[in-house]
Amino acid sequence: MHVKEIENGIVLENIKDFELPHIFECGQCFRWNKEEDGSYTGVAFGKVINLRKEHDKVYIDNTNYNDFKNIWHSYFDLDRDYGKIKEKLSAIDETMKTSVEFGYGIRILKQDEWETLISFIISANNRIPMIKRAIEALSENYGSYIGNYRGKKYYSFPKPEKLYNLSLEDINFKGIGFRGKYILNAAKLVVNKEIDIYNLKNLETFKAREELMKFSGVGPKVSDCVMFFSMDKSDAFPIDVWVKRVMEYFYVPEGTSLKKIQKFAEEKFGNLAGFAQQYLFYYARELKIGKNK
Repeated sequence: MHVKEIENGIVLENIKDFELPHIFECGQCFRWNKEEDGSYTGVAFGKVINLRKEHDKVYIDNTNYNDFKNIWHSYFDLDRDYGKIKEKLSAIDETMKTSVEFGYGIRILKQDEWETLISFIISANNRIPMIKRAIEALSENYGSYIGNYRGKKYYSFPKPEKLYNLSLEDINFKGIGFRGKYILNAAKLVVNKEIDIYNLKNLETFKAREELMKFSGVGPKVSDCVMFFSMDKSDAFPIDVWVKRVMEYFYVPEGTSLKKIQKFAEEKFGNLAGFAQQYLFYYARELKIGKNK
């Protein structure tokens, strides 16, 4: 991969394993939206950027080389060799091989821990349009104004301190509902330093999961999402309805408990479990595998 600075942005040349729909529509993030021209605009770490791909080049607009080096290089996980990951997973069995081929351009974003925690608390029993709407409402009302990009105003995700003294009525936005009390509880635990959200990545996976599940509204699935999508815990294996369906369709008997599916995944995929989950999730959801079981 070669990085070149251009006017108001950069271009990544000869990039591999990087497909925009695979990355932004595989369930790992909620602040990226597809534009009419097929590009994607998103907000992360207080910045707004737009990505478009042409052949083996990815154009990142509204940024510069310093931001790329300090933010986006890590955010898009560009140091990781996804070719090797796909090779190892494909060798496990035909199901993984097919899933990897289907989602060949997936790349795991390294997101902010606090934002990821709240985003996946909001995601519980919720639809993606509602999740996105709720996150945008929180940001517009309690985040910091970033600026105007292509005619639209953008705001950063609110810090826990901004939510600390709010009431349920203050955050009663569409898509939040019963999750409001969990959001406010999380803000209090973080601000009061009862849980150090930014230090959990330094703990072993099982211990980080235990700590995350001290937050109200956080169970095994949400905790594993937070660990994998923001803490680089690649042995985490989030299980939602689609993952449960695909696991029951290909690997375990119908009705298998989530705990047993988790154990099966840990033993079968090891420290690549999170990546396996993403390829399986994207494959199952896009093709609606097991939907009518």
